[in-house]
Amino acid sequence: MPQLSERKKQILKAVIDEHISAGEPVGSKLISQNRQIALSSATIRNELAELTEMGYLIQPHASAGRVPSEKGYRFYVDMLMQEYHVTSMEIKGLNEMLKERTSRLDKIIDDAGKLISSLTHYPAISVKSLRGKDTIKQYNLMYLDENSFMMVMLINEANIRTKHIITDLTLDEEGLAFVQKVLNTYLVNVMPDLLTYAQIMEFENALGAYGSLSSLLLKNVYEALSEGETSDMRVEGVDRFLEYPEYTSVEKMRSMLEMLSSREGILKLVENSDTEGVNVYIGSENPADASGGSTIVFKTITVGGRPIGAIGVVGPCRMDYSKVISTVEQLSQSVADMIESRRSLPEGKKKEDHGGS
Repeated sequence: MPQLSERKKQILKAVIDEHISAGEPVGSKLISQNRQIALSSATIRNELAELTEMGYLIQPHASAGRVPSEKGYRFYVDMLMQEYHVTSMEIKGLNEMLKERTSRLDKIIDDAGKLISSLTHYPAISVKSLRGKDTIKQYNLMYLDENSFMMVMLINEANIRTKHIITDLTLDEEGLAFVQKVLNTYLVNVMPDLLTYAQIMEFENALGAYGSLSSLLLKNVYEALSEGETSDMRVEGVDRFLEYPEYTSVEKMRSMLEMLSSREGILKLVENSDTEGVNVYIGSENPADASGGSTIVFKTITVGGRPIGAIGVVGPCRMDYSKVISTVEQLSQSVADMIESRRSLPEGKKKEDHGGS
């Protein structure tokens, strides 16, 4: 990507800010009225023409102003956008609104989705991940021969998973009973993806002469817990699409509704994205939208080092990125903090806070 001069960056930012605000093509005359840009209309026209040739802007018609391209929006989000600073008063108000809406811990992510839609005026998505929530309650190892055994894992009364384990290590029934005892001592009610290095080493040392089995056992426990996992997604505020001229076209609205109703594309995108920062997929970057006419912004909610869901918004490429990104980031953190604090409460206090439920 070619380097942009500071002047080009300044003009590109002004065009995108104005277009996000008004939704209309932006011309040189309007940019020249910007007090922060002390340039003549002729100079601005030349810069707009060059930015268009470089692919950052699009001119819908010969006599029209410019609108941002997908490339322009991406450069804006990555390099030009002014950060929207959420004040301490806004954070306090946001947390209070979330607490008012949330009476049950299992509904907190859904309620956050409703709240973020009302705050940003875009349709919102809320994903509750069921991945990694299961743990194994009991292990039973069935001897087959000296190099293989069946690993039977009880998750609950209606959910038992088995793995056929083949190993180069020679085992007898007494040795297998010992391995079973160690499994039931160290790996019951444990999520393997949250095990620390120290815990893994402790498990391996406890296996003694069978320590070389530790990685094989952990691998099969992880695979067993991963089978059949699903995530649930809710959509709030679909009617907000009608607030934006981008969706006055029946075809564009149909495309958006198909994307949201199928859900699989968005769930796959969320599950395979960065779990640290806010994810922003603009236009064709969003594989869930075949039309390439929308932006999706979301952040994974992490509690205890484990992703448990995500919240975000879907809308036109002409989105108020600064406010949306900051709101998504702050609200996802508030949800994580609230879940973490409630998880650490004594049982009696939890029941009191949840209305005895």
